[in-house]
Amino acid sequence: MIVIDHLVKRYGDHTAVNDVSLAADAGEIFGFLGPNGAGKTSTIKMMMGLMKPTSGTITIDGHDIQKDPIAAKTALGYIPDRPILYEKLTAWEYMRFIAGLYIIDDAVLQDRGNRYLEVFGLSEWKGELVENFSHGMKQRLNISAAFMRNPKVLVLDEPLIGLDPRGARLLKEMLQASRDKGMCIFMSTHILEIAEQMCDRMAIINKGTIIASGTAGEIREKSHSSGSTLEQVFLRLTGGEDVLKVVKELKE
Repeated sequence: MIVIDHLVKRYGDHTAVNDVSLAADAGEIFGFLGPNGAGKTSTIKMMMGLMKPTSGTITIDGHDIQKDPIAAKTALGYIPDRPILYEKLTAWEYMRFIAGLYIIDDAVLQDRGNRYLEVFGLSEWKGELVENFSHGMKQRLNISAAFMRNPKVLVLDEPLIGLDPRGARLLKEMLQASRDKGMCIFMSTHILEIAEQMCDRMAIINKGTIIASGTAGEIREKSHSSGSTLEQVFLRLTGGEDVLKVVKELKE
């Protein structure tokens, strides 16, 4: 469903993404992990067609995001870490706008749109302007609109930021249920416990290069850290040994 092949992105003399290749399949949650500045956001922006790669290709559901962007984006849903919405619309007007953009008929809008607004606790706010929403409410509206479309591929960039415990639990349950129904889910997160709990496979990127990939168990085995947590492995692989040293000293 997602195939990234020898992807490169340069900003002048700086290489943000360096020859990245990976694939995420239908019916799996694929985690994309890395420290700040590792190249995660640049990769995701290129996946979404928001930024052109220096070289390499990205296909979504068999469609090249650069050569056939309409077909690729039709199959693609996106939940960014910071929701960017039309704030002069009401919540329901925004849902209707998304439905019109993706040619979703009114019956589906009424059914799925109302259902997800209710699930995420926004039904009583559907007539309220988005500009009056908190960050968490905006994120829940963005998630509701994404799931209303039922895309084949869903990309999430730090999706739990701003959500309260109820919203976070709902999102996790919905992601797992959607995965079980065949959706391809690509998720960037800093919360390694969530990645280990939810992701079928994952890749760790550091300084623009994929340094490890596979299941959590495979990554531990390849890094000779079978008895370590994913967080410990991540820190060792990305140069965070100083953090592990401080934690050890605090425990002594």
